[in-house]
Amino acid sequence: MKSVRWTNALLLAALAFSANGLADPVRAQGGQASDQAQALLEQMTPEERVGQLALVTFTGSSAGETTQVYDLVLNHHVGGVVLQAGNNNFTAEPSTVTDAYQLIVRLQQLEWQGAQPLADPATGQESTRAYIPLFIGISQEGDSAPNDQLLSGLTVLPSQMAIGAAWDPDLSRQVGQVAGMELSALGFNLFFGPSLDVLEDPATTTGPGLGVRTFGGDPYWVGRMGQEYIAGLHAGSQGRMLAIAKYFPGRGSADRPSGEEAATVRKSLEQLKQIELAPFFAVTGNAPSAAAATDGLLLSHIRYQGIQGNIRAITRPVSLDAGALSQIMSLTEFSSWHESGGLIVSDDLGSQAVRRFYDPSGQSFSARLVARDALLAGNDLLFLGNIVSSDAPDNYTTVLRMLEYFVQKYEEDVTFADLVDAAVLRILTAKFELYGGFALETVLTPEDGLAALGQGNLVTFDVARQAATLINPDLEDLDEILPSPPDQDDWLVFLTDTRPATQCSACLDQSVLQVESLPQAILRLYGPLTGGQVNSNRLSAYSLTDLAQILSGGSGLTDLENALLQADWIVISMLDMDSSRPQGGTVQRFLTERQALLRGKNVILFAFNAPYYLDATDISKLTAYYGLYSKSQPFVDVAARLLFQEISPPGSLPVSVPGIGYDLLSATAPDPQQVIELHLDLPAVPTPEAEATPGPTPTLGIQVGETITLRTGVILDKNHRPVPDGTQVRFLYATSGEVPLTGQVDAATTDGIARTTLVIQQPGLMEVRAVSEPAVTSVILQLDITGQGFAVTVVPPTPAMTVMPVEATATPHPVEPTDLERGVPGAGGWLAMVAVLAGMGSLAFWLGRQVVSLRWGIRWALTLSLGGLAAYDYLAFGLAGSATWIAAYGFLGIVGVVTLGAALGFAAGLAWYQASTGKRHDKTDE
Repeated sequence: MKSVRWTNALLLAALAFSANGLADPVRAQGGQASDQAQALLEQMTPEERVGQLALVTFTGSSAGETTQVYDLVLNHHVGGVVLQAGNNNFTAEPSTVTDAYQLIVRLQQLEWQGAQPLADPATGQESTRAYIPLFIGISQEGDSAPNDQLLSGLTVLPSQMAIGAAWDPDLSRQVGQVAGMELSALGFNLFFGPSLDVLEDPATTTGPGLGVRTFGGDPYWVGRMGQEYIAGLHAGSQGRMLAIAKYFPGRGSADRPSGEEAATVRKSLEQLKQIELAPFFAVTGNAPSAAAATDGLLLSHIRYQGIQGNIRAITRPVSLDAGALSQIMSLTEFSSWHESGGLIVSDDLGSQAVRRFYDPSGQSFSARLVARDALLAGNDLLFLGNIVSSDAPDNYTTVLRMLEYFVQKYEEDVTFADLVDAAVLRILTAKFELYGGFALETVLTPEDGLAALGQGNLVTFDVARQAATLINPDLEDLDEILPSPPDQDDWLVFLTDTRPATQCSACLDQSVLQVESLPQAILRLYGPLTGGQVNSNRLSAYSLTDLAQILSGGSGLTDLENALLQADWIVISMLDMDSSRPQGGTVQRFLTERQALLRGKNVILFAFNAPYYLDATDISKLTAYYGLYSKSQPFVDVAARLLFQEISPPGSLPVSVPGIGYDLLSATAPDPQQVIELHLDLPAVPTPEAEATPGPTPTLGIQVGETITLRTGVILDKNHRPVPDGTQVRFLYATSGEVPLTGQVDAATTDGIARTTLVIQQPGLMEVRAVSEPAVTSVILQLDITGQGFAVTVVPPTPAMTVMPVEATATPHPVEPTDLERGVPGAGGWLAMVAVLAGMGSLAFWLGRQVVSLRWGIRWALTLSLGGLAAYDYLAFGLAGSATWIAAYGFLGIVGVVTLGAALGFAAGLAWYQASTGKRHDKTDE
């Protein structure tokens, strides 16, 4: 593993050098950039100021003189352009990245051209305007289509959920670094990402909408991964790219996907601070460094219910609600970040969700009013997207009218003008921080840097290998439950969830996960030329579309039916449950409707997307269920190695999976099986060596009244990774000096370690331990405090030790009490009781028969036996106290004597009666 990391590091360094050459632009310091921006702002016209607010899109892959984008950049001074595959901004391979680079160069040259001296035909005087570089933006989230805009020529990076499943912040940094290097080499300087949404509950309807576009469901880890990704992005681009974290304030708990309609999150502000906002805190006011801080926040169109104190009050989309956004931005973490220059960028104002909110009927949508509301709400950059007003023929006309409206309002409304100026000042400051000064040669990147693109696959493979997760069965039962790998004699059928993907409307399909992807990987790794573990003639591959046809009673797929009947292994490659696709839900139907076909076969499912779509019933029919989280070739290769058990899956689920009862909150709690280490930090004393070996250390020179510092070792969660920051730890202490003292100090973890201080209050023996529930076992530090200092003894826990209260010491488990001590007769007591009752019953029977009759003998025997048994049970089990059953035998004796006495008395009375009356009782009578 370490060798792979070193290889990746060397690769990243080489890419950085080749992509950026020797030019390492130094970002202007905040104060200097702000001064430069203020000076430039004072020279700008209202038209130029308003233009800087706009992030526009356009159709096509050229920016010639006849194009609409040519006019928007050259004559209307827009602040930036966003390139999207859906607008056909990119061309087909193999020239995809070259053409993209040339397009970006052309756009920046247009902006520079518009700043050159021009002669006024009327006056003959030359006029100039300042050259302000364009923002060139892109959303390249990883995992290819549909989350990437560029589908070829660059490294296909892993999805964010794959990074989250590896639980390694360093990998997140490496992925960000590759993205920063490659995109900045093309000329992009505005990156929409990473997503910091927290997928708290995948069971909600928004689950399929987020898919793998999130680091996971734990706020701490989402923020931690986001910090490292952003730091990598800045490092890889050498400070020439702005990171715009999305989708602020968080949509992980939304009630529906946000594409078609503005979704709603029902939480109070305090709840949002704990979950949704926590990762954004981590990359703004709480960022550990400037490199890990986001440059901007992409403001989503989510509505919030309850954040303003009234649980019934629902905001407008927060991107368009000044009151709601102001309330959130007033939080200390955000206000300090925003005041220091952080940008607020609106999400696509031309989206269907915004259109439906403003114009449910679809008849009177006004783009200029939407843009105005977005600015008034607090957005700096307005991402206009493909916005079209109801009274405009196209996006281009709509943008022109919006800019004209903004200029008019700027000149008429002082308050509006102030808002524009404040936003433009932040935009200009950000651009000066990117480039230091505005010169075309500084903004453009060298074309020879394109040769280094697409070389980050080692990083992707490293993520793929560490993210791979055995979802079901439990990893601990791996050797007992999973069958042996396929061999040459086995028949394998592969069913694959394919997804068409094209770079442009006229381009060929560039799907990453093809029907033959996994079988070809297996033949490459285990086929006749590489060990011969499988026979190529025994492999067959089909799509889920093919499977859906036979489930629906279609004809012409006899080969698939026969292959499934003959198969020893059925291997399913699944993406998601998108019901809009023909194969949506096919896997569930197959597992439900063809159970007889699955019987006796090994059914393996690889989830190349999110892992939470199947329910418990579906999963119970699988032999093994693996999570891969991404579908590029490195992840397919890892799937092949997992199938043949060449590697073990080291990853852990980064989100809850209801189908297997996996709750992420519980999984990230401290592991109760661990022993928490305790360390004493003392300056100038080699405590680590002393603590490593149990036993007393030499006397240390700290006196009563002074303070000692304690820390735990790294506390691990149930996935054997450091617990999230903020996990609570209690340090318990007890002293045995003149006045016994007990107490506890609460602390929270940072990077898995908790720290605290204690004051030495008196001489004597002090014991300290730590508890982080449910982990309640730790080593014990014993401090023998004297007037000259103290000595430390480390006591490791033993199996006989239990968790002690604050005031107690460890005690062994109690010895099991004997039957006699518990007052229970045991087996011997029961046998003795049976023998006594049998003897006494026999005697009673004999006397009754001899004196009276057979029937009376039986009556006497039963009366004595049942009465004695009832008395025995009452004394042995109904009374408290030790050894009460011994009294039962005495009582049996009393019962026996009384019964026999009664019998004899009865017999004597009967004899007297007979003598006095002259009658005789016949023993044969009743």
